[in-house]
Amino acid sequence: MEFSTFGDKFARYSGITQLMDDLNDGLRNPDAIMLGGGNPAQIPEMVEYFNQLSGQMVVTGELAAALTNYDGPQGKNTFISALAQLLHDTYGWEISAKNISLTNGSQSAFFNLFNLLAGEFGDGSRKKILLPLAPEYIGYGDSGLSEDMFISYRPEITLLDNGLFKYHIDFKELKVDNSIGAICASRPTNPTGNVLTDEEIRHLDALARDHDIPLIIDNAYGIPFPDIIFEDVTPFWNENTILCMSLSKLGLPGVRCGIVVASEEITTAITNMNGVLSLAPGSVGPTIANKMIENQDLLRLSEQVIKPYYLRKSQYAVELLQTAITDERFRIHKPEGAMFLWLWFNELPITTMELYRRLKARGVLIVPGEYFFIGLEDDWSHGHECLRMNYVQSDEDMQRGIAIIAEEVTKAYQGE
Repeated sequence: MEFSTFGDKFARYSGITQLMDDLNDGLRNPDAIMLGGGNPAQIPEMVEYFNQLSGQMVVTGELAAALTNYDGPQGKNTFISALAQLLHDTYGWEISAKNISLTNGSQSAFFNLFNLLAGEFGDGSRKKILLPLAPEYIGYGDSGLSEDMFISYRPEITLLDNGLFKYHIDFKELKVDNSIGAICASRPTNPTGNVLTDEEIRHLDALARDHDIPLIIDNAYGIPFPDIIFEDVTPFWNENTILCMSLSKLGLPGVRCGIVVASEEITTAITNMNGVLSLAPGSVGPTIANKMIENQDLLRLSEQVIKPYYLRKSQYAVELLQTAITDERFRIHKPEGAMFLWLWFNELPITTMELYRRLKARGVLIVPGEYFFIGLEDDWSHGHECLRMNYVQSDEDMQRGIAIIAEEVTKAYQGE
């Protein structure tokens, strides 16, 4: 069958498709050690909370109402209004319901935003999305309707004590001109767990304002929820910022609810796109989240349950890795948030794509680093030396998986 240009691009196998296939296959295989995909942790307290809350909502009829009715294309208005008030009261941001729209997951939000702000324009010009620091989220890479939609730059690498390192934006190399339609960065960053500093965010905001383009911040793991962020940083939003949030890492990936906090112009655009592409966003996730706001549970659980759980898991995973892999060429990006560790095997004789295949053959699923260096204009050896590891599995599975990773890395360094 012959596909259109659109079909050829989006029907082909991609990095994000492989990641989700591995996630699905691993869930069906009880022996697989799932250190790759982005499924959030099954935190017992959160699972029990959602069981109780949904049970209450069945009794009151609120869940049935969400299941049996469409919302408008902007999304559930009760949740949007409650969230706008929460953000206003918590941070003093001057926003209202006119500044928030919902989507069927963050992935669809970024598809809409990227193609709204970059690609081919009516005057024949073309614009790109600037990712100021690579590596960045794998899901961005194939989301442009046109090819070559992204441009990114190598980070500065700071070597830290205790076998850690950290990426910083190299502002000396960053170039913003009229070929850029928007700047986009995740905070905390998927895949690395890096958190852009307040100074870096302010600098990006100034660049965006100077060039009259928006700054998109992917806040899927950030403040105020799910609050999987371990650094003391300031939440950021203004009229030129597009802040993207999600219910997934709160523990509700199945409800597919993305949240876009932006200017009224962007909100109207996303609302109209929703109407064409999906009629309306799903209702169940916003209904649950609205109830959490009503009960004053959303921020409380994020701070008191979700954040401590991931912090403990990340610290334990670092301890396991550094005990199992003692080669001085091995470093871990400082875990500052999100639910992944970014592992750097300097001078690794094989690519991490090959390492991924060897580990998969032994039942350990990770994500090779090559997929995350989106938009770089040249190949960089560092991109073949890194991998992303999810640390949310049970402590026992992490121990077994890390032991196998250590064995395969040792073999690779020894030329086997």
